[in-house]
Amino acid sequence: MHNSAARLIPDYNRELVELSRTKNSDYPLTATFSCIGESSNTEIINAKYVVGCDGARSIVRQSIGQQLKGESARQLWGVMDILAVTDFPDIRKKAAIQSAEHGSLLIIPREGGYLVRMYIELCELQGDERAGDMGVTPTSLTDKAREILSPYTLNVKQVVWWSAYEIGQRVCDVFDNVPNEKREQQLPDTFIAGDACHTHSPKAGQGMNVGMADAFNLGWKLATVIRGQAKPALLHSYSQERQAKALELINFDKDMARLFSDKPKDAETARLFQQYFKKHARYTAGVETQYSASAITLPRKHQQLATGLQVGMRFHSQMVVRLSDAKPVQLGHTIKADGRWRLFAFAAASDNGQVDKPLASLCSFLETNPKSPIVKFTPDNSDIDSVIDVRAVFQANHRELAIESMPSLLLPQKGSMGLIDYEKIFCAIQSADIYDTRGIDRDKGALVVVRPDQYISCVLPLSDYDGLAGFFDHILIPAQVTYS
Repeated sequence: MHNSAARLIPDYNRELVELSRTKNSDYPLTATFSCIGESSNTEIINAKYVVGCDGARSIVRQSIGQQLKGESARQLWGVMDILAVTDFPDIRKKAAIQSAEHGSLLIIPREGGYLVRMYIELCELQGDERAGDMGVTPTSLTDKAREILSPYTLNVKQVVWWSAYEIGQRVCDVFDNVPNEKREQQLPDTFIAGDACHTHSPKAGQGMNVGMADAFNLGWKLATVIRGQAKPALLHSYSQERQAKALELINFDKDMARLFSDKPKDAETARLFQQYFKKHARYTAGVETQYSASAITLPRKHQQLATGLQVGMRFHSQMVVRLSDAKPVQLGHTIKADGRWRLFAFAAASDNGQVDKPLASLCSFLETNPKSPIVKFTPDNSDIDSVIDVRAVFQANHRELAIESMPSLLLPQKGSMGLIDYEKIFCAIQSADIYDTRGIDRDKGALVVVRPDQYISCVLPLSDYDGLAGFFDHILIPAQVTYS
């Protein structure tokens, strides 16, 4: 953090003891901290917004009256990171092993080439038993792993870290301080993320990965509201989107945990387990999530224009050629999670950027029309792509296009020197054509709107100027108007 652009330094040795509300409209929240090991024992911070990432015993969650609801699976598991020598051939692959008599084991290769994580099924808990009561040790975990792996051998040289846990699937009703029935009357200002609002099986890092996905979802929304770019109502979408995904993951996790613990029965059961195992990996990678229709994720009315770029899901990248230097690049890697919205305009057949073609007409609307979201929401004296960044992909080979004939919006002059940005125009690669791989309509083209977190908000026809303008009108604040 200290080496980042913001040069921030964390405040260590602080324990949140109370979060309360005040009558100060600018800073309605007061957080009281206990300062451990300092002469001043208490620190008070007045805040406009508070985000609680303070774990399963969250003080922030308690302050907004929320509870983790659900039941534990009463199944005890152990986990350990080990340096080991084994003749098991797939030790460097993610592998799920179901033994006939000794339970199940999940292998996750760790970074560095040597370290391996093992999740080990132990036993069912009875009555009031908890994980800490079962006397689990690194030795007992190693012995159990050997039983499951037999007849392969496992010689553990070092246990780097280990733990024992009980699977529990619990989730809060909402992830902010506004009950669902009061969404129309009240704006949220207190949020919870990660284990503070949902817990589930920690296999494959789901707890950490899903918590980071919560923060990624909330972060861009909170930033745009604080900067005055978006209406505060945007903050409602955090709880709506992430609570629904937490429930979905928990339901999937229950099925996965049951399948994992069941003894293998037949080929169909094995096939189903493999299917769930692959889906589990997609959850871990963050590509399984698909957000439902909302103010920032429109219904899939025009999905047929780009069937492989699913509305509500992460933008699915593909190799293209950058026109300015003929360099092959991943289209998704050309953008950063920097708070900007993206418009990817995929040109129709025979559209090479000519003045009378749909792509150039779209660029003209975006650059000059008063209804354009770029004209309306870009602050004066800012780069034209500072809020909404437009990029174009053509079907033609890069040798057939003339960059000097392209619309000026795709060659914007930026910064204090007015230098031209040449990295907004791309061409399909014949060997892996993005129009084929992502199901883009060659005759009509498509306009794909991508949120700052790189999830797809909508797919529109290139000529749907009203639909595009109306979408952003519901979210953003005109640059010259202060929202209250």
